[in-house]
Amino acid sequence: MSAAEIVNAIGWTLVHFSWQGTLVGCQTALALALLRKARPETRYLVACIGLLLCLAWPATELFIRLSGDSGFEGGFAIVLAGAAEGVAQDGGWSDMFRRNLGWIVGAWALCALFLALRMIAGLLWVRRAATHEARDPAWQARVDRLATQFGLARPVRLRVVDGLSSPVTAGWWRPVVLVPASLVTTMPPHLLEALLAHELAHIGRHDYLVNLLQNVIESLLFYHPAVWWISRRIRVERERIADAIAARQLGEPRRLALALSELEKLQFSNHHLAQAANGGDLMSRIKHLVRPDTEALNWKAAIPVLGFALAGLAGCAQTPASSPVTVKTDSIANRPIAQFDSCERPTYPAEALARNIEGTVTLGFLVSAEGAVRDTALRESSGDTSLDEAARTALAKCTFNPGTVNGKPTEQWTEVQYVWVSK
Repeated sequence: MSAAEIVNAIGWTLVHFSWQGTLVGCQTALALALLRKARPETRYLVACIGLLLCLAWPATELFIRLSGDSGFEGGFAIVLAGAAEGVAQDGGWSDMFRRNLGWIVGAWALCALFLALRMIAGLLWVRRAATHEARDPAWQARVDRLATQFGLARPVRLRVVDGLSSPVTAGWWRPVVLVPASLVTTMPPHLLEALLAHELAHIGRHDYLVNLLQNVIESLLFYHPAVWWISRRIRVERERIADAIAARQLGEPRRLALALSELEKLQFSNHHLAQAANGGDLMSRIKHLVRPDTEALNWKAAIPVLGFALAGLAGCAQTPASSPVTVKTDSIANRPIAQFDSCERPTYPAEALARNIEGTVTLGFLVSAEGAVRDTALRESSGDTSLDEAARTALAKCTFNPGTVNGKPTEQWTEVQYVWVSK
């Protein structure tokens, strides 16, 4: 497969995820709204499934594209509009995307690379802190006691870190809890112990691995607000679950609430690669600990996703939607016919010719009543993007005998095939 074909496959996958992610986001929001009275574990599971769908759907589509299925060639708008019969598959926004796929893929790759490097830098920072930062035997003993109380089989390391504002948990096989030096010296020990219980709850649930996968998905699909919204919902529910576990083990929900209240007074540092006690809305978590209640509806959080959906629908509306002329059964209709003596012979792309790439491309043309080409659509790909584009460019300049209905010239679609043979 050529580089152009790979770019084409990735580009259309990214474009199609704009409506796919919106659909998954809306369905997830609806499910969470219906489950607002359910346990946090249930909402957490639903949000995780939604985020996994955001990854699985485009990944599956990309695999099919790279495996050579040309059935995915076509427009962004036709899928969004429900593939209505007769809607033009190219032109409008779809044609704009087709012409700029290279730029789209390039910009996506640069941003994804930046986010990946940031994630790697965070991992290296955590690893360095776990290796080189100071140990505190007294607090390590408290952590060991709490770990036994939580039933954790693996030893949990504790490190005291300067310049950190909130406890952070990292690692799965060899978990470590990074504790700010300021908390060790200023926070009452029984409150700091409550925060450590919260971190151990994350370790017991293996939340670090889920959070790491979240960061990978956010790095790959950063451009879609639904991904960030669902990911934030996962973190909110995860923090509430950890709060509930810690409060249950301590037997004092108000103690953890008071510890979070003290933590709120500090300036936070957000380390997205780790699980920290400052995840989510602290005031909401404090209220939930002191007075558990049901989740209230918050439609404002879904505004970015709904806005993305409206933008997609607006793009669909801007795409020409020319339907074939409906012909009565007693009408006499003739389809447009290309005047091939007026057509320029398509130029064989040099790279495709050098590699002996051959194929047959089927193109649709919307021919006006005057015989001019108003729009084009790729019906069946030759298997090579450069061959498809070369045929479309040349044949779009052809002159047609317009189609007629009862002898009257009428705008209609027609199809033309071109066979590429290198020898």
